[in-house]
Amino acid sequence: MFKLLSILWNSFRMAFQELRVNKLRTFLSLFGITIGIFCIIGVLATVDSLERKVQNDIKAFGNNTIYIDKWNYSGGPDYPWWKYVKRPVPKIDEMRFIKGKSQLAANTAFFVSNSVNLSYKDNILSNVNIYGVSEEFTAIQTIDIEYGRYLNDAEFLRGNTSAVIGYVVAQELFGNAQFALGKQVSYNGRRVNIVGIIKKQGQSFVGGFDYDQSVIVTYRYFASVYDPDYSNPFIMVQGKPHIASSALQDELVGVMRQIRRLSPVEEDNFSCNDVAMFSEQVKGFFGQVTAGGWAIAGLSLIVGAFGVANIMFVTVRERTSQIGLKKAIGAKRRTILTEFLLESAFLCIIGGLIGLFLVWLMALVLSSVLPFAIYIAPNIIILALSICIFLGVISGIIPASIAAKMDPVVAIRTK
Repeated sequence: MFKLLSILWNSFRMAFQELRVNKLRTFLSLFGITIGIFCIIGVLATVDSLERKVQNDIKAFGNNTIYIDKWNYSGGPDYPWWKYVKRPVPKIDEMRFIKGKSQLAANTAFFVSNSVNLSYKDNILSNVNIYGVSEEFTAIQTIDIEYGRYLNDAEFLRGNTSAVIGYVVAQELFGNAQFALGKQVSYNGRRVNIVGIIKKQGQSFVGGFDYDQSVIVTYRYFASVYDPDYSNPFIMVQGKPHIASSALQDELVGVMRQIRRLSPVEEDNFSCNDVAMFSEQVKGFFGQVTAGGWAIAGLSLIVGAFGVANIMFVTVRERTSQIGLKKAIGAKRRTILTEFLLESAFLCIIGGLIGLFLVWLMALVLSSVLPFAIYIAPNIIILALSICIFLGVISGIIPASIAAKMDPVVAIRTK
């Protein structure tokens, strides 16, 4: 154990000495390693942080949830909108039928929306989303309340004028979001009473529910103001725990065909959209981006590996007499081999640490500009150091082998 620690210390000391004595040569040789690590870790950290943000936005649609709508959410250049626009819209009675009929559903909710101009005294806010939801909406969606409370069962039953508003709406209308509690806001000559303010959500990359710019009311109240058929209605169905979304989707297709009395030869006039599908598509896209980052970084890492190999060849030549002396006093081949391999690995680690430092600086700058924070995960740091050690061993294996095989008499005589 003591011998191993001694070899590690000597290798580190030699690598540091090489860096200190031949600063420019060592820096230029390690520059490829630094740029390679900066490229791959920068790409991995950015892509990983962006994917985490997008996946969290997708999860906001509801975990293991199917959206029943007349529209198919797949999109694409050949999207047959003319076909979907003629379909009948989902109804609240269909949601109730699903709730009673489905064996795999845990929660069902009905959702409608519209856009209004919201006002308080002289302050007017345009294009605010007003959402009408049924009782189990919050069992599917996570809505964190910053101040006040959410809508209660009595308000859902009576369909009164209670409302929960988004943080940005409250901030812009009242200056301080907390001041909105207990106040009344107006739209289209009507008023709603604010009982809660939703915690600030931030920008979403995948659309969906913009709670920051919204007013949430009960479905009964919404239906007393607007026609639900012209308010973008859809049904949300969340599966029971451990039920695959594909199984839930298949069951809902059968239930909806029964509700609408479609014959076996008739085509579905609805779409059961699986949220999990979007998550898989995101994984595939970011996988391709990561592969591109590896390709770019690979070239720099190869150049860096040749640079480190060049340093090690020069180092072996400069220390030939020292190597001969060590072997003459009993140093074994594997000891010489290990020392030079460790020194090569330490040189690559130094280059990699510089690259990681640059990625950290980049993350600080981009996090202050982008709408999401960039994290350098521990597994990414471990990956960077592993790459450095691997490149160090590969770069130093030939010079280290040459040093280990030297004849001690010939090596001592070399000047």
